Amino acid sequence: MTRRRILVINPNSSASVTAAIDDAVAPLRMLGGPEIEVIGLAEGPPGISSQRDADSVVMPLVNRVSRDDADAFVLACFSDPGLHAVREAAGGRPVMGIAECGIFRALMLGERFGVIALSPSSIRRQQRMARVMGVDSRYAGSWSVGASAAETAGVDIRGRLIEAGRALVTQCRADVVVMGCAGMASHRAAIAEAIGVPVVEPAQQAVAAAIGAVLLNT
Repeated sequence: MTRRRILVINPNSSASVTAAIDDAVAPLRMLGGPEIEVIGLAEGPPGISSQRDADSVVMPLVNRVSRDDADAFVLACFSDPGLHAVREAAGGRPVMGIAECGIFRALMLGERFGVIALSPSSIRRQQRMARVMGVDSRYAGSWSVGASAAETAGVDIRGRLIEAGRALVTQCRADVVVMGCAGMASHRAAIAEAIGVPVVEPAQQAVAAAIGAVLLNT
């Protein structure tokens, strides 16, 4: 029997972000479970910081998914670029967006969620996403750290991420914080310990949902 496979795609071309995602999902690799493959998108920009960046990777993602035989896919960018177009290309196979999965998980953990954002332009996309998803009444807001996706994978930014998480709790009254970039994954535990509320790493949540969908054939 062929082992089932989940393909996790980082839609930017940053190798450090792809490596951070791979490390984040490592605990979800299990004996007898689906293979979890993490790749970057060579055609993608170094980071997705604007709506133009997000839109630019939609067709490369559609083309990549349409020619791959994976059992499920995860779009590992908090913009969920091309999520619905990719779902069409996948022909009924599960496609998880990390923002969608991360926000849904946050709603299970608290009443109001906030998002650590890369930049002010990221905040605008997150505001639109909360409105489109119909969860804006529980969206406390986003707080920018003014960084690139690649910078979030390094250790030097951890203090700024903690400051942003703390501001979401104290100033925006969030009781759950969602990390707004897959590159932030290695900082989750440190942020949660520092700010005292649950912190959701969305790539982990999306891959966990994909595993369930593959194992249950749903």
